[in-house]
Formats: sequence, structure tokens, C-alpha cells
Amino acid sequence: MTVLVPDLDHLRRAYAVTSKATQLTPLLDSPALARETGAARVFVKPESLQWAGSFKVRGAYWRLKQLSAAEARRGVVAYSSGNFAQGLAAAGQALGIPVTIVMPIDAPAAKRDATAGFGATVVLTDHGERAREEVASERARQIATDEGLVLLHPFDDPEIVAGQAGVGLEALDQLAAMGAEADMLFCPVGGGGLIGGIALAFHYLSPRTELIGVEPEGFNGMGTSLAHHQIETMPLGPKSICDGLMARRPGEAPFAAVRATGLRGVAVGDASVRRAMKLAFERMKLALEPSGAAPLAALLDGAENVRGKSVLLIASGGNVALADFIEHVRNA
Repeated sequence: MTVLVPDLDHLRRAYAVTSKATQLTPLLDSPALARETGAARVFVKPESLQWAGSFKVRGAYWRLKQLSAAEARRGVVAYSSGNFAQGLAAAGQALGIPVTIVMPIDAPAAKRDATAGFGATVVLTDHGERAREEVASERARQIATDEGLVLLHPFDDPEIVAGQAGVGLEALDQLAAMGAEADMLFCPVGGGGLIGGIALAFHYLSPRTELIGVEPEGFNGMGTSLAHHQIETMPLGPKSICDGLMARRPGEAPFAAVRATGLRGVAVGDASVRRAMKLAFERMKLALEPSGAAPLAALLDGAENVRGKSVLLIASGGNVALADFIEHVRNA
């Protein structure tokens, strides 16, 4: 089966629409992180400051704009552990489109509450010993059939990939305005929707940039799949504190997007992520959720040689309850 890989014009058309409805998140130049790691410069793009607390609203908004008038009236359903849920709920609220979200029962309460706060209907699933995304996706498909809703996937959709590419296009514009280029880019990876879009943007406009996808240990499906040149599913194992990155396999659309971009994967452990959360708060005053701190964790771990290089980190989200954040940094 041939999977659509958005071209540069497709990415730019999506960004022209989504940029009118999303925050222009800053690009922060951190001399402290440069000194800490030996890099020439370290730039951080905090999508934690985006509407609904993460980059997800970009892809969600663009995907909803592709619905027909009849589909928009009926509404949509999707499964998500939290950030896509909030992004889709916020986009649906802005566009007047009903949204139903199926969430695993162990998704963070703060994310459940925020999703409902944007007006979405939240349905919880108890997955027991099964993979939580499998149970939630089954329930979402059943709801779509029973209620006539449009079923959306949180990351395995070329239009989601195109919408998320706005993070990369925006960062490239900001780097150019600062007279800088990125030698290396570190981006978190769950199912691959974000890295799919960003990797394409840099592949088309900054092909010299080395692309690093950062995943939690035990959930490094993208890195494993790239190494084996085919999509691989990771076995069930211990959970990660990176709740938003716990996909066990990359989506077909994101995998197709990154295959030609030279992306390679690295994995980080929970202890490194906690350290990164603490450092981001102390040095940059950024409150990142574990998933959003994963790229910084990889940088601090020395997973790649960054000495003398210009590095861009994508801090993808900040949806973490205060009590959980305090607990994580206390244990760093």
C-alpha cells in the first residue's frame, strides 16, 4: 500500500491555515545548555506554551479543516492518552465541531480534566493486561460505527503529519531570523506524527541538519523500525513516565515520512528525563512534562556528540500536574 508523503507545498498550505489559529511559540537560545553540553549553541522550541499545552493542536486543527461540512456536523472520535485529546478538543471547540475522546483509564487526571474542559466528551477504557492503545482504539472504532462519527487517528494520518510540520517550518523561520542554522535536531517520538512533519520540513529546507528521534526505553519502536527498515512493534514491558511517548510502534504515515530523511533514534530512561525536567525548570524556567523533556534528556546523556555544534531541541509539551512535576524533579 502506498502511503502519502506530504510535499513541501502541502506542508506550507497546512501551516498557512494553522498559523492563524495557533500560538507562535518562541525559539529560546540557551547559553546555559550550551555550556552544560559543549555545544556551540542550544535552541529550545517550547511547544509547552502552545494552545492546549502541546504541539498537538497544530495537526488536529488542520485535520479538522479537511472534514466535509456533513462530517463536521456529525463530529469526530479519536483515542489518546492526553495531548492529542486536548489538542483535538481545543481545535474542535474553536471550529464548532463535536469531539469524543477515548482515553485509557490510567491517563493523567490533569489531561482528562483539561480535555473535558475544552468541551469534549471523554470515554475511559480499562485495558487490564492488554496494550492500552489497542483497547482504546477498539472502543473508538466502535463508537464511530455506533454513532456515525468520523474516526481520527492521533498520529497515523498524512494530514496530521502535515499539520505538525508547522513546528519545523516555524523553527526554521526563527533560526533564519537569528542568523543561525541547526546542525542537529532532537525531537520526541511517540507514534511519529510530530517527527514525521518536522523531519519532512528539515529534509526539504535544511537537509544538512542531522535528525535525532528520542523515545523512552522500551518504547523505541521508531528507532527499531528504522534500523530494521520495516515497522516493528515493541513487546509489552514496564511503563515509562513519558506518558505521551508510549506508542509501541510508529504509524505507517509517519514512518513513510521519515524513511528518506536520515532520521535515527535514541532511547532515554526515566532517571534522565527527570533530570532534564529539573534542569529545564532551573535553567530556562520551563515546566515540561516528561515527554517534552525527553530530547533534553538525550542531549544531557551525551547520546550524540554535540560539541561545537548548533543544536535544536523540540520541547513538545507541558501537560503535567503540579504534584506530579514536583515528584519527578524531587526524585531527579
